[in-house]
Amino acid sequence: MTAFAKPQTAALEGVHEGVRVEAKYYLETLNLVERLHRQLLDVIKDELDRRDEREINSVQALLLFNVGDQELTAGELRTRGHYLGSNVSYNLKKLVEAGYIHHERSEADRRSVLVRLTKKGEIVRDMLRELFMRHLGSLGAVGNVSSEDLDAINVTLKRMERFWIDQVRFRL
Repeated sequence: MTAFAKPQTAALEGVHEGVRVEAKYYLETLNLVERLHRQLLDVIKDELDRRDEREINSVQALLLFNVGDQELTAGELRTRGHYLGSNVSYNLKKLVEAGYIHHERSEADRRSVLVRLTKKGEIVRDMLRELFMRHLGSLGAVGNVSSEDLDAINVTLKRMERFWIDQVRFRL
């Protein structure tokens, strides 16, 4: 169960009604963001299981998808907000060992290691691309989610991301 599984009503006691309502929605949003990420990982795990791909986990498959066609450093993956520091290092090591990612030292900065997908990694990336395109094909009809809905969600989530970045950067 998550830290935000139930509305934090005790934390809202003694708060003005308007602020209480706002806090309820904010806490609900935090809960949804956390749950949606876990649910996405469950959807990816299900697809890996259906394809009998048992060598990697859903986090590693999503990492492969996010590397895509690019050549990146582990630091770039972290700063793009996809992964935690030790988590990305561990998963990259496992993916290199399993032959999904190729890594080499950067010529420009010998301290950096550049990573890119191998053919095996590209197969997983393409599998997830197909999965997401399949979802997109039925999102409106089955999920009742329109492109306008997605646009509004994305605008709001980007604003929240900017807010949280500023909270950390400027110690607000």
